[in-house]
Amino acid sequence: MCTLFKYWRVLATGFSFLMFGLGGVVLTLLALPAFYLMPGSAQLKERRAKALIHYAFRGFMEMMRGLGILTYTVAQQEALNRPGQLIIANHPTLIDIVFLIAFIKQADCVVKSSLLRNPFTRGPISVANYIANDSSEAVIELAKHSFQRGNSVIVFPEGTRTTQGQDLKMQRGAANIALRCDCQVRPVIIRCEPSTLTKELKWYQIPDRPFHISLQPQPVMALDELQQEQIPTVAARQLTRYFEHYFTQELGTHEGTRTGIEAAHH
Repeated sequence: MCTLFKYWRVLATGFSFLMFGLGGVVLTLLALPAFYLMPGSAQLKERRAKALIHYAFRGFMEMMRGLGILTYTVAQQEALNRPGQLIIANHPTLIDIVFLIAFIKQADCVVKSSLLRNPFTRGPISVANYIANDSSEAVIELAKHSFQRGNSVIVFPEGTRTTQGQDLKMQRGAANIALRCDCQVRPVIIRCEPSTLTKELKWYQIPDRPFHISLQPQPVMALDELQQEQIPTVAARQLTRYFEHYFTQELGTHEGTRTGIEAAHH
């Protein structure tokens, strides 16, 4: 029975990826253009597009749950949906961004510019006005305007999925946005048990039981000390180290890690 259920989940996982691709085409060709042609300001059209993608991703997660692929829990959903936050999260699985947007209605995200050349993702990304990572200065400026429009911006400071068994290594993009946009920074801890859809595994290499994903929003970070640093590159480097220490401690992946912003100064 367990073997048959695993075969079913492999088929269901493949079906889910197929539906995700087809959903991108439907959104691009039908749903998003229809929403965009409705009357209203550019900002209203953007909000409609973001909301539509939010509900589509929520439906996708519910479909996967209904197929027996996964279960999930989301804590403090109201904290996730407060406007104008920089949401930084660890990145254990392929579907982390789908999961976050499924529970954040007005979310922007920083995406790889290559996704704008993918026919399955180009349309939703363009209409929803997501931020392409073409250049660091452009990302910061676009994030600043996004915060002003009441959106939250999602960034994975690692830049890619976590490599199992290795220390967390983060890039400076999230720190630069946090420091130069003067926004609230809310960490979100994502856990996936058992591990699956990682960088090392193929999509069909699934665990023996349905995996469980949890989203755990944390308190907003107090960054006053680093925001007062006069040299921006120094502040960004220190904040990036702080992010690394913070997530390492919260995820329990390294013993004896120093805590607090003081750890970033060493």
